[in-house]
Amino acid sequence: MTIPDSGYMMENGSIELPCGPPEEEYRIVEQLTQLAESNLRDGNLYYVISTRWYNCWQKYTGQPVEVFPFDEHPTEAPRRADRPGLIDNSDILLNGSDGDDPQLLRTVEEGRDYVLVPKDVWERLHAWYKGGPVLARKMISVGDSKQFHVEVFPLSLILVNSRDKSQSVLRLSKKASLHELYETVCRLKGIVPEKAQIWDYFNVQKQTVLVASNKTLEESNLQMDQHILLEVQIDGFRPSGFGMDSTGNDMALVPVEPSRASVTIAGGPTLSNGYSSGYSSNIYQGINSIKSYGDMEDGYDTSRLVTKGDRGGLAGLQNLGNTCFMNSALQCLVHTPPISEYFLEDYSNEINKQNPLGMHGELALAFGELLRKLWSSGQTPVAPRVFKTKLARFAPQFSGYNQHDSQELLAFLLDGLHEDLNRVKQKPYIETKDSDGRPDEEVADEYWRYHKARNNSIIVDVCQGQYKSTLVCPVCSKISITFDPFMYLSLPLPSTVIRTMTVTVFYGDGSGLPLPYTVSVLKHGSCKDLVQALGVACCLRTDEYLLLAEVHEYRIYKYLENPSELLGSIKDHEHIVAYRLPKKGAELTRLEITHRVLEKDNLRAGERKLFLTPLVTLLEDPQSGVDIDVAVTRMLSPLRRKGFSSSTSICNGREPTNGCNIQSGPGTQPTENTESEEMSVNELSFRLCITDDRGLSCRPIFRDSLIKFGRIVKVMLDWTQREHDLYDASYLKDLPEVHKTGVTVKKTKQEAISLFSCLDAFLKEEPLGPDDMWYCPHCKEHRQATKKLDLWRLPDILVFHLKRFSYSRWLKNKLDSFVNFPIRNLDLSKYVKSNEASEGSHVYELYAISNHYGGLGGGHYSAYCKLIDDNRWYHFDDAHVSPVGEDEIRTSAAYVLFYQRVRGKSNGAVGEPSHSFRAS
Repeated sequence: MTIPDSGYMMENGSIELPCGPPEEEYRIVEQLTQLAESNLRDGNLYYVISTRWYNCWQKYTGQPVEVFPFDEHPTEAPRRADRPGLIDNSDILLNGSDGDDPQLLRTVEEGRDYVLVPKDVWERLHAWYKGGPVLARKMISVGDSKQFHVEVFPLSLILVNSRDKSQSVLRLSKKASLHELYETVCRLKGIVPEKAQIWDYFNVQKQTVLVASNKTLEESNLQMDQHILLEVQIDGFRPSGFGMDSTGNDMALVPVEPSRASVTIAGGPTLSNGYSSGYSSNIYQGINSIKSYGDMEDGYDTSRLVTKGDRGGLAGLQNLGNTCFMNSALQCLVHTPPISEYFLEDYSNEINKQNPLGMHGELALAFGELLRKLWSSGQTPVAPRVFKTKLARFAPQFSGYNQHDSQELLAFLLDGLHEDLNRVKQKPYIETKDSDGRPDEEVADEYWRYHKARNNSIIVDVCQGQYKSTLVCPVCSKISITFDPFMYLSLPLPSTVIRTMTVTVFYGDGSGLPLPYTVSVLKHGSCKDLVQALGVACCLRTDEYLLLAEVHEYRIYKYLENPSELLGSIKDHEHIVAYRLPKKGAELTRLEITHRVLEKDNLRAGERKLFLTPLVTLLEDPQSGVDIDVAVTRMLSPLRRKGFSSSTSICNGREPTNGCNIQSGPGTQPTENTESEEMSVNELSFRLCITDDRGLSCRPIFRDSLIKFGRIVKVMLDWTQREHDLYDASYLKDLPEVHKTGVTVKKTKQEAISLFSCLDAFLKEEPLGPDDMWYCPHCKEHRQATKKLDLWRLPDILVFHLKRFSYSRWLKNKLDSFVNFPIRNLDLSKYVKSNEASEGSHVYELYAISNHYGGLGGGHYSAYCKLIDDNRWYHFDDAHVSPVGEDEIRTSAAYVLFYQRVRGKSNGAVGEPSHSFRAS
């Protein structure tokens, strides 16, 4: 690809000005960006630019600009803006971090606060606009999958000099090797590598000696902003412990090899030359290896097997930098009784090293050792550094130090643990069969056997259930039933899925007045849902259907005839109408009547303007203009004013003359000769004209006009004083908005959402989205089928995820509604469709909650967990653990709920408190 020269020149040192259109800048940047994206590799440089400045440049070059703060409409229409000034990154920098070492605010997010551009793009933009400061960052590959990622925040380490306790800040890539760390430290302190020894000084305590090698800083479990300790041998004097590892054994420092990289201290781009695939020792050697593996982390001795009888389980987890989401999920899982019991025993024989879908057992080992630490005696907080490193390796989306979602972490962890512990070493190929009318019990058992033949682990044993999924084709009514496994249930909050909409319904035969109806529909439903709700509300007959339309500026903007069109396309401020029409209407001609009135009292006097709501009816075998005239008369008849005198001296909007009889109604025609007999005979009751789709042309209609009728005929009705006197136009004015925004009433605890209403919303029948079409085996086409879920088989551990967050490219919204969930005696008998009593009790008790506090783009996670043996609840807030009363754990912060099946209690026989939570 050849990139043309920009053609920008400097004049007397001033900012370069374009000699061509702004679109040329955009074209050059687009081509350079595409070229960079086609050649991704480790070490490529990207540059950070403030979104605020970049948006100004986008507007200048005529590009659509993403809107922030969040808005319902994600993009602004392109419009030309002034040429931006100097590139200005000051709004994303830490205060006082200018000069040679500018530092980004830790809270900035890509897209919202900054954008990343390739090196060649930066050089062009900087040549055109100057400014800065320059914020260069390096691309690295992360995780076993080698995903490319720009390291916006290099690893920051606090170097402590053991001689004078002075401190220095180093910034290196987490992919930099320990060789590079030694080289950087020795160059900074002016010492030779042979006399230096660097310790992992996490929590300001000696952990392990960092031996100069190709092992990366990430693999060494070094964390953001942690301490490292430098010890120096002076004139033959060795500091205590110099040259020894953390156990006191003598060790030799590996000679430092010359580095090919230019490593900077001040946070500039660094290049990583070393790579290590992980620990060199074989960790799959039974329980003894598991012990030694765990001993490597943070100096805690957990070599002995522990049990819950040791009064453990009260240790917190240190926050390693926005890791509260991880700590919350881990505490809930660690305090899941069957999970903790499993990992406190010898599970080494079940580690599956060959599973290509797993993590070679390493994730299970890391989790198991962390669990053992937390269940060891005492309440000393544990730093989950080894676990976080393993997690980042297998799930790069959780690397770095940004806040993430505890439920997303939980979903990955449960799946990863299952694959690492899957007892099935060779998964058989099984082709599932369609239900084909067979009994549900037979099909469900068949699916479960197939699932267990390929998936068999402690996670499946206790955490996986089964639901029935029914799909119905909207065209041929083909029914497909499958029975699928689930690990957790993601429940929508009703206030996030239900939407009230007001629609005005018109009679298409003129038999009644229009009436507005307010109905509740699925927020993410389709027009079919709205039509069904309106049909019930207005008592639609079986031989009728509703035609939806959007009215804008007194004309029909568009018809909403596609039943699968999503309701999200209808905004609250819009005006929606529905016309009641006979079902045979598909064979008839549609007549659309728009209204005009003559301007009188403004500068545009003499012109006609649109007003009132359009009417729609059907014409059966129309022949001439009189058929339209009769239809208009029929449609206006409900608006006829009561008590209107038949002797009113109005005739077609003109003063009566000798040739114009006084008419008693809109359908009456002159019977006597007039001064212009041809006009009186040929005129209609109304002033009507045929118009085009845009209303730009208007051809008069007469009684005997032969009109070429299509499927849709659009006419304009000009209102005169006669129509105003005969008809009450107020019924066609002031359409209500779909949703009138009013004062939001704060939800009280008594008005809270029930957990059962969330479950009802999850199980409610709804159409699939346009991007999730189902291939109908009968039609041989992808169809937007309706889907219905039912619970069939419940697991011993049942996890509910309350969907408080909604996401789009730029929008992250949180709902803080209080959900009233039971702590004891959650009876789900009503929802389980299986008739087999062998499935066990359907009654559950709560034992853990992952909480999220705060709002958009951040917040804080903690956990409430119950120690079953003590029958007491505790609050796990990172490293802090404190007892909490049971009456305090039910809050609006509840995000993920963990329930355990109650054994030995038959359904319906559980003694319930006065505030029963039984599903009705």
